[in-house]
Amino acid sequence: MRKKNIYAAAAVMAAAGILAGCASSGDGEQRYAYPLGTASPEDTVTQIYAERFAEEVDRLSEGRIKITVYPNSVLGGDRELLESCYDGDIPFVVQNTAPQVNFIDDTAVFDMPCVFDSIEDVRDTVDQPEFMELMQQSYREAGFELLGYADQGFRVMSTNKKVDDFSDFKGQKIRTMEDPYQLKFWQQLVSNPTPMNFSEVYIGLQQHTIDAQENPYEVIVSNRLYEQQDYIIETNHVPHLISLVVSEAFFKELPAEDQQILIQAEETAKEYAREQSDARIQDKIQVIEDSGTQIVTLDDETYEQMREASQPVYDEIAEVVSPEIYDFYMNE
Repeated sequence: MRKKNIYAAAAVMAAAGILAGCASSGDGEQRYAYPLGTASPEDTVTQIYAERFAEEVDRLSEGRIKITVYPNSVLGGDRELLESCYDGDIPFVVQNTAPQVNFIDDTAVFDMPCVFDSIEDVRDTVDQPEFMELMQQSYREAGFELLGYADQGFRVMSTNKKVDDFSDFKGQKIRTMEDPYQLKFWQQLVSNPTPMNFSEVYIGLQQHTIDAQENPYEVIVSNRLYEQQDYIIETNHVPHLISLVVSEAFFKELPAEDQQILIQAEETAKEYAREQSDARIQDKIQVIEDSGTQIVTLDDETYEQMREASQPVYDEIAEVVSPEIYDFYMNE
């Protein structure tokens, strides 16, 4: 099945004429062109991150290295992109960390709920050289090179039932990612988590098949989910991290100079993407409030009860994540 997915992705790229290649400039210097795949729409922080990275690589290499961004799952969904990146067919992928749990055990650390009070604390933690080195080693063992993490802020809950205290989570039928740790978290809140294809969420809310869902503000507004919901509850349960991943085999074959260009370009793109994320979240909040949907900020007591309820989730994740990564993430 895995090879079938890889061949399918390669066939799509070949048909579109976008397989990585090289050409000589007028002065005889080799110039290279590579695809970067995402499963996200254009109007997202994911696209902003990817495009800024491509621009910086072009600038730093003085036009010698070109990267073209292909969004909207043109080169495959999240799983197919990661498989093709592993094989080297797609050198660059930008995606949320959630799909990576099945490939890289240690990425489950980002599923630990209610750990951080602010997105700045998340960024400070993932940027720590010690933590980044531990995560990069995990990615390398799985066949990838991790360049860094941007984000779309926290994931929040939208619902038609106002949540004033911990007991209000009880019984709410909420659509979640197909992620065992996220399912476990909502079960611990005594909600009724229901995995569902994202394409079905709007209709599910409209037809009351589900009561609620959870996503970052960016997704809630771009897909107009707030139109079917009375409240946005700032659960801020997990950060929506976006990773920039390179095929390890591809990265190793690059000259040291070009490796450094990619590293430096990602650093600039990450900072820009974070600035844009913060600004866009405020814009999305304004859109939601203007629509009449109410935003609810939970009090400290409720958030602490959510943390206490999350202990079984922490225990499960601790069994699959390396102790060093787990301790660093929790202690920071």
